[in-house]
Amino acid sequence: MNALEKLLQGILHRWSIPPAGVIAHSDMAPGRKIDPGPRFDWRRLALQGLSVWPEPAVPGNLATDLARIGYPDTPDTLAAFRLRFRPNASGPADDIDRSLAAGLDAARPIA
Repeated sequence: MNALEKLLQGILHRWSIPPAGVIAHSDMAPGRKIDPGPRFDWRRLALQGLSVWPEPAVPGNLATDLARIGYPDTPDTLAAFRLRFRPNASGPADDIDRSLAAGLDAARPIA
């Protein structure tokens, strides 16, 4: 993680990439990719401004919020979202999923 943090700082600065632009393979290709996996410390990166972490918000429409924050519409999207933000969650989507997705959507820059 230490090496990654140093590397990410340089890459984000050099290419003007916002923290929301730092994603996992599992975010880009749900169901096809599972890395970096459930033990990867995304919150640690977010605390340093190198990624994002959701602040819960009023639960919204999960599919809409996930699409707006960049998740593709696939049957594996919820699993990919949870792999990053709720790695121990299982079962059908719930208000915690909806709340976290709404928080990420509310925090995204408007283009």
